[in-house]
Amino acid sequence: MTTNRIDEHFVSLTAPDTFAAERYQGLRLQIERFRQNADRRVIAITSPGAGDGKTLTSVNLAAVLARESNARVLLIDADLRRSSAGITFGIAAGTPGFADLISGHGTRPLSALIQRPEPCPFDLLPSGSSSASIQQLFRSPRLKEVLDEARREYEYVLLDTPPLVPVFDAAVLARAVDGVIVVVAADRTPRKMLAAALDLLEPSTVVGIVFNADNSPLFGYNSSAYRPYFTARAARA
Repeated sequence: MTTNRIDEHFVSLTAPDTFAAERYQGLRLQIERFRQNADRRVIAITSPGAGDGKTLTSVNLAAVLARESNARVLLIDADLRRSSAGITFGIAAGTPGFADLISGHGTRPLSALIQRPEPCPFDLLPSGSSSASIQQLFRSPRLKEVLDEARREYEYVLLDTPPLVPVFDAAVLARAVDGVIVVVAADRTPRKMLAAALDLLEPSTVVGIVFNADNSPLFGYNSSAYRPYFTARAARA
């Protein structure tokens, strides 16, 4: 078990009764609907560029799915070049994980490499390491076997993947999952970069585009009339 101070931006863990956390409920409902209608439960989360908020979205979505749906949720750190989810929770670099399973190193099952960082209500599979190239790993038939094993064990499997435009890892990985969520930094990600990212994906696999750090008013939610919906819940917690 790994313990680490959680960044306040992971609001689904640190402040679940706030407006910021409530925004992930809409994404949760969308993912639940995809699973109910088409059994889409293995979802990759990516972004056009670095710093757009894909890991932030991955962690918050995993937390809200696990807590509110009472479902078994696995978050896979699939950014093998620059681990994000694992580092967020203080998991040491080189800890066996996703890459080790795909490359077939050892005979340990998926369950043996799972971490449960505090205070997470979901499981985490670290990125791991391998001497094989990332493209070789993500094109390996073993990748499907690993994801199928995760599918059998969990109601939802989320993969925090590298950004699309700098490297092609996420585009290759997208072919092995049920759907892709693209995270865009509101008012910062250039439209040309978003278009280039979407061109790398099969349109039918894109299940949603999330605008991170979007502070534009939505139905006047900043109004004092809406505050009791969240402050009252927080007071009862």
